[in-house]
Amino acid sequence: MAILKSGKVVIILAGRHAGKKAVVVKTHEDGNDDKRFSHCLIAGIARGPRKVTRGMSKKKVEKRSRSMKPFVKYVNVRHVFPTRYQVDMDLKKAVDEADLLNEEKKVEVKKNLKKIFEDRYLNQKNVTSEKKAAGSNYFFQKLRF
Repeated sequence: MAILKSGKVVIILAGRHAGKKAVVVKTHEDGNDDKRFSHCLIAGIARGPRKVTRGMSKKKVEKRSRSMKPFVKYVNVRHVFPTRYQVDMDLKKAVDEADLLNEEKKVEVKKNLKKIFEDRYLNQKNVTSEKKAAGSNYFFQKLRF
C-alpha cells in the first residue's frame, strides 16, 4: 500500500528545501538503476506567494503571486513527510523525467511549473471537490511551527 501517490502534498525534511511543501509527481517504490532506494519526484515551492489582504487590487494580488519560485527534484522517501492533503494539479505532463537531465530543459520545466502554481493560486475558488480545495489552500500557505 503506497502512501505517496501522485498529487499528495508532502513536507520535505532534509536538504536545502527542508520545511518546504511539495507535491509528489511520481514515485519509484523499488528504486531504479540510478538510485537504488525508494524515491519520488517532487515539485514544490521554494519561495511562496506574498501575503495578500482583502483591500488589495486585482493587479496587486497578481503581482504578489508572481514572487513564487518552484523547484523540482528527486528525494528519498524517508526525507519526505506525507500530509493528509491531496492536490489535483496535473503535474505529470508538466514535469517530464527526461527533461530533468538537461539543465536548459529543467529551467523550462520550472517556468511551466511556475505558471501552473500561479494559475492554481489565483483560481483556488473553482476547484472540483472540497477536499482538493483544502489541499491546494494548505499547499500555498506558509508552514507554521
